[in-house]
Amino acid sequence: MKHSKLLKVTFCVLVSFNLTFSDARHLTNHRPLILPSRRHDLKATKSVLTQKDVVTSVNGGAVEPSSSSKSTLSTAIFNLVKGIVGSGVLSLPAGVAAFADNKSAVIPAVVLVSIAGMLSGYNFSLIGRLCAYTGSTSYRGAWEKSIGESTAWIPAAACTSKTFVAILAYSMILAETFQGIFQSIGIVASRSQALIGLTVAVLLPLCLMKNLSSLAPFSLLGIIGMVSSVAIMAVRYFDGSYALPAGKFLADLSTQPLFGSKGASAVFSPNSFILICMLSTAYMAHFNAPKFYIELENNTLERYNTLVSTSFGIATFVFAAATALGFATFGANSAGFILGNYSSKDALIGLSRILVAFALIFTYPLVFVGCRDGILSLLQIPEEKQTNDKLNKLTVILLSLVTVAALNVKDLSFIMSFGGATLGNSLIYIFPALMFRKVVKDMGDSASPALKNEIYFTTFTCMLGVAMGCIGATMAIKGTGGH
Repeated sequence: MKHSKLLKVTFCVLVSFNLTFSDARHLTNHRPLILPSRRHDLKATKSVLTQKDVVTSVNGGAVEPSSSSKSTLSTAIFNLVKGIVGSGVLSLPAGVAAFADNKSAVIPAVVLVSIAGMLSGYNFSLIGRLCAYTGSTSYRGAWEKSIGESTAWIPAAACTSKTFVAILAYSMILAETFQGIFQSIGIVASRSQALIGLTVAVLLPLCLMKNLSSLAPFSLLGIIGMVSSVAIMAVRYFDGSYALPAGKFLADLSTQPLFGSKGASAVFSPNSFILICMLSTAYMAHFNAPKFYIELENNTLERYNTLVSTSFGIATFVFAAATALGFATFGANSAGFILGNYSSKDALIGLSRILVAFALIFTYPLVFVGCRDGILSLLQIPEEKQTNDKLNKLTVILLSLVTVAALNVKDLSFIMSFGGATLGNSLIYIFPALMFRKVVKDMGDSASPALKNEIYFTTFTCMLGVAMGCIGATMAIKGTGGH
């Protein structure tokens, strides 16, 4: 079939990308060089790292104790893939639908997914190298020891804002998912009713918990749910259950698949920046880069780059598969949360919804507490004043704000694209480039020619991030309407 051949071509593009990415990791195996502490702007390197000079994790700016344990390469790869492949993967087909309506658009879309994966992986590696060069243990620490302490609140605020966007996206997905689950078992509930009920009965009690260690193992459900969803999407695409004109589930759909004439060439439309910026959100794990570098067993830059290239290669494959399968199934009518396109009577999709729902429920408080603690850190509220009463009040206020936003903003693709255009591009492309330029400059004559030449490339990625951010944010507002 024509469409099966199209997906085979897509697969070949992915394989070529993974081979290229695997070879490219050797280009960044520069020997770490701790900057001389005699320089006045890097005097922070003189101080001994304390227990609280720690890794900024997915909590978006909050701190957590550094671990004395080390991760093997295989364990680190699994954990990084788990950290990258999140709920954002299920919104990517809508990014293609923003500029195209023909299945031939799958090929340039996969190319964009692959290029974004490669650039994101490079900058993830760059952040780890910055930690090696400066002796830092966090994203904020790398900024402090390169750019300066006075502006370190900027990346911290970006990380905290990014986690706010993440929990907002989680609430939106949970609303859509539970509405579909309720419909599948014969319960009629609106999106608003599903979200409010879930927030009050489940999310609020979980977010009020003071010890979240018991929830950590459930994060494994996240990667299982997302990969299973992509696999089920593949089954439904190839068995034709949603194919026009006679797919067995078509009669149950309120919105039918829609295809037209805007194919591969439509990628040159400015609307393609919506997909590009959604990818900045989907690949976002860069505030975790210091954690993975520091905790990697025998953390030479070569092993670290192997970790990064392998993990981002796997994530890229999953992202590309979800993008291609979702768009090839529903075309221009691909929803911001692709599982929302499928029939509530589809048992396989029902299983996928349940897996995604439970994964997000148990991951939600982990990310939420990170956002809350990030706000406390930005407000410079000392730990001794962070009483249970104040924490509970802030939790209720923050969760209420997120829920109100999720009730009014119903287009997940808008959140993904706008968040990626503003926060994602800053954390992935702009901030690392600025830090690297300053670090190499402060190395002076001790910097190798390769590092000095690399500044040209990082400057290019910085400018690319600025351009993508400006155009992407504009197109996100115009293209999705912000609703």
